[in-house]
Amino acid sequence: MARFNLTVNGEARVVDVDPDTPLLYVLRDNLALKGPKFGCGLGQCGACTVLVDGRPTRSCQETVAGTQGKSVVTLEGLGSISAPHPVQAAFIKEQVPQCGYCTSGMIMSAAALLAEKPKPTEEDVRSALDGNLCRCGTHVRVMRAVMTASGQGG
Repeated sequence: MARFNLTVNGEARVVDVDPDTPLLYVLRDNLALKGPKFGCGLGQCGACTVLVDGRPTRSCQETVAGTQGKSVVTLEGLGSISAPHPVQAAFIKEQVPQCGYCTSGMIMSAAALLAEKPKPTEEDVRSALDGNLCRCGTHVRVMRAVMTASGQGG
């Protein structure tokens, strides 16, 4: 076991875990954050996506040691019920979620895209969300929501 000082959703947090522990497990089990989901455990589905220093990162593949000294943002830190992030608000407006399992990862990937490129093309959105799988098939609504969040309509 080792002690790690993390910054998660703007708060300093300390955890005592094995350095190779996936960030996803630390977020869910040690810090009780349920936004990132365990999907495939292989970094292929995107359900566990969080932002590490603003970049979308598969938390099932990133170790806790790899995030020491970096800023980690989960869905819980992106916005709030009273002040949702524009992507969160657009996902609600466009009624994106069905089962909701992929939603957190989709929102985090979309938020990272819009932070980097505020007015993306549809191709930019498709590319940014390429690694986020939705088994319910809401991709059309996801596209519409991200374009709405960018101010370009859906």
